[in-house]
Amino acid sequence: MTRAVTVLDTGPLTTVQDEGRPGQAALGIGRSGACDRASARLANRLVGNGQEAAVLEVTFGGLAVRAHADLVVVTTGARCPAAFAHNAPALLRAGAVLRLGMPAGGLRTYVAIRGGFAVAPVLGSRSTDVLSGLGPPVVQAGDVLPVGRPELGMPGIDLAPVADPGAGELSVRVLPGPRRDWFADTAWATLTGQPYTVTSESNRIGLRLDGPALERRRTDELPSEGMVRGALQIPPSGRPVLFLADHPVTGGYPVVGYVADDDVDLCAQLRPGQTVRFRHTTS
Repeated sequence: MTRAVTVLDTGPLTTVQDEGRPGQAALGIGRSGACDRASARLANRLVGNGQEAAVLEVTFGGLAVRAHADLVVVTTGARCPAAFAHNAPALLRAGAVLRLGMPAGGLRTYVAIRGGFAVAPVLGSRSTDVLSGLGPPVVQAGDVLPVGRPELGMPGIDLAPVADPGAGELSVRVLPGPRRDWFADTAWATLTGQPYTVTSESNRIGLRLDGPALERRRTDELPSEGMVRGALQIPPSGRPVLFLADHPVTGGYPVVGYVADDDVDLCAQLRPGQTVRFRHTTS
């Protein structure tokens, strides 16, 4: 039998993701890759894939796929109602359908299949970058996604004891950024002292946040600078934008701070309406 799945439904957004395209920013190519890297890597480990194997990133549930052959699958990240346990590898028989409901908490669920999704890579990666349009197309109903052959042994783990993403307020660490001095003395205290709410304009590019505006000390133009995942860029509204996986390579608004790298994965699970607090740190 052919090792593949047929996509029956995608929910709001399903994309293929892997570790992305590192080291090409100087060419104007962003890294992209899984928004919640920790959950994607856990999914691959649980089915015996290498860290670089491609997975499906499912936004707010709704995915349904039919297996063409017997396949070992797992879901991680946001827990969706399904026919088998979360964070636990399971056998999906040929002809059976994996169907994900809407998660009670968190936003993004990762589906890994033993062998990895073997769609054609673009510039060395199978990641879909929604900002640049690089990579495989966004997954659509009717797509047939090939699955590779396993190369590693199964890890022998029945269930990974990993906490689900929370539905309440999230606290993350933030370090001062290169343009903190462009803001009034009170701006940092405002950023780290008040909660910010994730808006519905958020996506894989970044989280648009609503809350107290940060007052700028300088109002002149800033030449475009390199941008990285986790940057807190402040547009003219004074309200932060937190860049995620598909952030632009450069930007012309000042970066007041950076969310600690590990905590950016937690931010990738925030839904519109959830609040986040930034906690000052120096490391």
